[in-house]
Amino acid sequence: MTKEALTQNQIDSLFRQGAATEPVVAPIAVAPRPARPDAQLYDFRRPSRVSKDKLRTLEAMYERLAKSLEGWLMGRVRGQADLRLQSVEQYSFGEFVLSLPMPCAAYTFEIAGCGGLQGVIDVGSDFAYFLVDRLFGGSGPPFIPQRPMTPIERMAVRTLAERAVHHLADIWRDHVELSFELSGFESIPEILRAANREDPVVVANIEVVAMERTSLLVICLPYTAIEKFFSSSTARRIVTPGNPTEQAANRELTEASLRASHVPLAVRLPVFRLPFRDLMTLAPGTVLATGIARTTALQVLVGSTPRFLGTAGRVNGRLGVQITSRMNVPESGEPFHGHESNLTPRP
Repeated sequence: MTKEALTQNQIDSLFRQGAATEPVVAPIAVAPRPARPDAQLYDFRRPSRVSKDKLRTLEAMYERLAKSLEGWLMGRVRGQADLRLQSVEQYSFGEFVLSLPMPCAAYTFEIAGCGGLQGVIDVGSDFAYFLVDRLFGGSGPPFIPQRPMTPIERMAVRTLAERAVHHLADIWRDHVELSFELSGFESIPEILRAANREDPVVVANIEVVAMERTSLLVICLPYTAIEKFFSSSTARRIVTPGNPTEQAANRELTEASLRASHVPLAVRLPVFRLPFRDLMTLAPGTVLATGIARTTALQVLVGSTPRFLGTAGRVNGRLGVQITSRMNVPESGEPFHGHESNLTPRP
């Protein structure tokens, strides 16, 4: 067996033949994965009872409370105090208790007509001691001890809780008639018994910034006390009695009320020009020569809207106006411009 050496051309030819016989693998088309929808957690044991529309209404209500309380506070602490609504959320009462710091500064208040239900206002320890310092004459950075408040300190901070309860009843007055009265204080969250642990509550968190210190003012209301607000519809219904006798009686009553109403009337003279030198010589009793004819039409205003045209005259020795025609008044609420050019004499 003889051994023959391959030339370089033979080697290159073998490589070319191998490359030509190599199978070509087609790319595999991969179908794009469908976009997965965003999953949201849902608690079937404690479903959310606050819709987006109601939540926006609640936020507007508690923002109004925060601004009212801020104006009252600035006069008491003799300095700047910013209150901003942070959130309005639904919790169970047990979750609300776990969110409170230890020690807390929680005032409880009774809700009249709700079967012994109570609400809670937690002032926050930092803000409570800041308020105590200012109410007792302090002016520098307050000292914040890590202890429950004493009875005297509780009575001082109680003024804030009473004011907050007053504003709370005020913002709810248009939706649910509620009456609150402070009933107690608690510094240990676990001892609070305002509601059952599983009962739903609506909690408003208001951020308080004073002397570069940030704290939270938390207001908790049981859902049962304000359930009417969530179940009521915002749409107003107009009920017309079907009895013709009742309709006639209501119409007669409405017409009598309208006819007894007092409406202010005024008569406007056409615009005229007066030299400034004559204006400087005006005095009580001066008679102005307007140059306007006695038969010129005058505007008769009902309220502040021109409604009629009339002419001036005398009736039994008194000045009067005789209505001659009705004016065309725009119904779109735009200012009236008709007849102005006809009534204004040109120089």
